[in-house]
Amino acid sequence: MSPGSPSPGIVIYTSAICPYCIAAKNFLKSKNQTWTEVRIDLDPAARGDMQALTKRTSVPQIFIGTTHVGGYDDMIALHRAGGLEPLLAGIA
Repeated sequence: MSPGSPSPGIVIYTSAICPYCIAAKNFLKSKNQTWTEVRIDLDPAARGDMQALTKRTSVPQIFIGTTHVGGYDDMIALHRAGGLEPLLAGIA
């Protein structure tokens, strides 16, 4: 990742009225994970950073370590395919 990008750990770009953001945080909480939340609705510069990193405009956008997982549906698909737990283990 480039300078100014999310640090290792879990980073979630969110906005206040986003049901998928809430679902993503609840899912990660069920996995006993913690994260850094970046509210793009409160910080226009963060919105620009997110778009530069992901080439996407929707939230949530989830990073685990330096891996861009995508949104909530992407994270759940990764979990179902068995790829999420190794990423989570890599940041522990």
